[in-house]
Amino acid sequence: MKKYWNMPIEEIKKELETDDVYGLTQEQVNERLLKHGKNILREKERKSIFSLFIEQFKDYMVLILIVASIISFFLGETTDASIILAIVILNALLGTVQENKAEKSLEALKKLSQPLAKVIRDGKVMEVEASSLVVGDVVLIEAGNIIPADGRLVEAKNLKVDESILTGESVPVEKVDTVIEKEDIPLGDRFNLVYMGTTVTYGRGKFIVTATGMDTEMGKVASLIENERDVKTPLQLKLEELGKYLGTAALLISGIMFGVGVLQKRPIFDMFMTAVSLAVAAIPEGLPAIITITLALGVQKMSKKNAIIRKLPAVETLGSTSVICSDKTGTLTQNKMTVVKFYVNDRKVNAQKDEVKQEDYFLLKNAALCTDAFIDEEGKGIGDPTEVAIIAALNDLVGLKKADIEKEFPRVAEIPFDSDRKMMSTIHMVDKEGFRLITKGAPDNIIKRCKYILKENKILPFDEIEKNKLSSINEEMGREALRVIAVAYKDIKEIPENLSSDEMEKDLIFIGLIGMIDPPRREAKHSVEICKKAGIKPVMITGDHKITASAIARELGILEDNDEAVTGEDLDRISDDELAERIKRISVFARVSPEHKMRIVKAWQKRGAVVAMTGDGVNDAPALKQADIGVAMGITGTDVAKEAADMVLTDDNFATIVAAVEEGRTIFANIKKAIHYLLSCNFGEIVTLFIATILGMPMPLKPVHILWVNLITDSLPALALGFEPPERDIMEKKPRPKGESIFAGGLAYRILFEGMLIGLVTLIAFVIGLKQNIETARTMAFAVLTLSQLAQALNVRSDKSIFKIGLFTNKYMIFALIVAILLQVILIVTPLNAVFGLKNINVYDWDIIIAMAILPLLVMEVVKFFKKAN
Repeated sequence: MKKYWNMPIEEIKKELETDDVYGLTQEQVNERLLKHGKNILREKERKSIFSLFIEQFKDYMVLILIVASIISFFLGETTDASIILAIVILNALLGTVQENKAEKSLEALKKLSQPLAKVIRDGKVMEVEASSLVVGDVVLIEAGNIIPADGRLVEAKNLKVDESILTGESVPVEKVDTVIEKEDIPLGDRFNLVYMGTTVTYGRGKFIVTATGMDTEMGKVASLIENERDVKTPLQLKLEELGKYLGTAALLISGIMFGVGVLQKRPIFDMFMTAVSLAVAAIPEGLPAIITITLALGVQKMSKKNAIIRKLPAVETLGSTSVICSDKTGTLTQNKMTVVKFYVNDRKVNAQKDEVKQEDYFLLKNAALCTDAFIDEEGKGIGDPTEVAIIAALNDLVGLKKADIEKEFPRVAEIPFDSDRKMMSTIHMVDKEGFRLITKGAPDNIIKRCKYILKENKILPFDEIEKNKLSSINEEMGREALRVIAVAYKDIKEIPENLSSDEMEKDLIFIGLIGMIDPPRREAKHSVEICKKAGIKPVMITGDHKITASAIARELGILEDNDEAVTGEDLDRISDDELAERIKRISVFARVSPEHKMRIVKAWQKRGAVVAMTGDGVNDAPALKQADIGVAMGITGTDVAKEAADMVLTDDNFATIVAAVEEGRTIFANIKKAIHYLLSCNFGEIVTLFIATILGMPMPLKPVHILWVNLITDSLPALALGFEPPERDIMEKKPRPKGESIFAGGLAYRILFEGMLIGLVTLIAFVIGLKQNIETARTMAFAVLTLSQLAQALNVRSDKSIFKIGLFTNKYMIFALIVAILLQVILIVTPLNAVFGLKNINVYDWDIIIAMAILPLLVMEVVKFFKKAN
């Protein structure tokens, strides 16, 4: 990469074969357009809707479900087969819609390009389409323009550029047209360069285009977005793993069952049908739909809490997040410069706590008069953020509006700000006989031009002791990451015809210093505390200066005593392996580029962390896409950030992430409960048929019975688990490790134990019924299997006793159980029973059925009691 900031203009002109007065010729422009192409961002070739739809069927679990539906058709169960296929197609359609929306990042980037640019070609100033700009073009810019390409400044007249969407720095950057001597400096410190997509907020300038299209800094961001792979969420990985386990287990168990039946000389066709129905039973075909609906419920809840989910699995991913990499400006801070301290009349004043006195009013009034900014009728600040902060302070602390004091002291002349003096002056009419010159700017420069100081309404000599003291106060405020402005004045009797800085800005009377900062959001500190309590590490990543970033991070509790704060330059000096080694100790990254953000996210992922990245600027988009979950700001966020993200916060509030984390953890817990419920019930069916086959007993259940049980138990009760309220201590647990199995924490053992209980009570009921006849036995086994599975839904609601969490805390579960029980009873006691090979049974048999059905639930209540006691 050419270091244009370090090269003299003459050398750049010679290398790019251009002239800053006459520009390029049209012939040169045509040649360069032909060679390098248009000044546009390249679009990624997007997949067709059909391709996206077909890709949804490559998942292992989906393939098993398709096989299950085909088998159901062979069994004559067309209804069940249709339900399975409908579930598969619905999931495929949802996935297609989500993915079709997910690749619009580059389109959003394109919107940032300015349609027209003012250039010099063939010695004439003309307006051309920004897309036709080439390297070597000479472009003119002024306040309000969006920079159409990257370039090196030839002229910079009081030029300030807002680069926040690229660097994250909240304050507009003062630009220069001189050579910068340093060879290796971060993007935000290249003050003689301008970048595509940034906005001119003040002044005017002229630059030579040094890069267009994909070669610009914005283009590099686009390349990063384009080249990054989509990261699979922990939930997707776990479901893939679960699908493989279930598919393999189902085939293995069905094969053994069939083999044992053949050896026992049972009818081959009957055994084949039983084995196949068991394979279908072993796979919870309703699981993908239940997970999708549970996630959708989470999305609905979160939208009410100001979080919009763009991709369903993002809900669960956020719940397993162990690191949140957050941008500073507008995310952790208010993105609004605010006066917090000032120094006047030997007093250090805290603007938010201390009483405002007469001398404070005098300082703020004069500072506000010496501004070009204003606050409109809607309360929005227009102009330089530091000037808006001064006007807001006058309004909030003193109760005065700038417009009112301007009527009293109208401006009659001015000496504009320039980057050499680092100050500006305005002249106001004080009365009929006199005027007042007010100067504000960089403290060091103002102090040098002062001869007097105002103290207790007296004008006193400004000696070296006072100057050193003020310089010390200025440094102290600087260490607190404050942007410091000094204010001075002098009264004059007349205004000279030729206003010059050297003549007018001297022998000034020093009034005081004003310190301002983009303050932290009030709720952010509490959110950081909750994150840490939940085992989540918050990390600040910003384009701002290290001192400013560290001060904000320390105030929020992100940066603690043993933590490190590093810059982009520091990152350039260390390898990816070294970064991965040190990453846990680093809490603040300052002055970083988009490439650095990517390295940071990847380093955390290398350590096994599930990384959430929050951000609002174009500079955040690649890292948002690389992260396990990208969280964009809805108000201040660019379209690019929103399109690259998985979730958008409509209130730009860091605290909303905490609510989203809790919801994510609750969703995963509920999905895990659904898996627990479905697999333990299905294992109960396997146990029933497997033991009966091994013992040479008649088949307790027909294939149609198994499919009915799955239809009843795998639907409403499993779905009702998605409405379970969060556990009270859910935000006090550590995040789940990325590679942790879905069966971690003893879930596999519980599934096997509870499934065994369900299978055994079903067999006991079957054996008791056999004393009468096979139809009664099958009816009792069928009823116990269904009702014990419904009771199991209550058991899996929590690791705590059902009586402790409250039987009625999930009204949807009560509704689901009532409906399922009614359907089961209707099937047994009405003529429908003949269709299923069942018969009506007496009250004594129903007593046994109820006792057997609730026995597994009672056993688990005892287990929970002793587990808690230990």
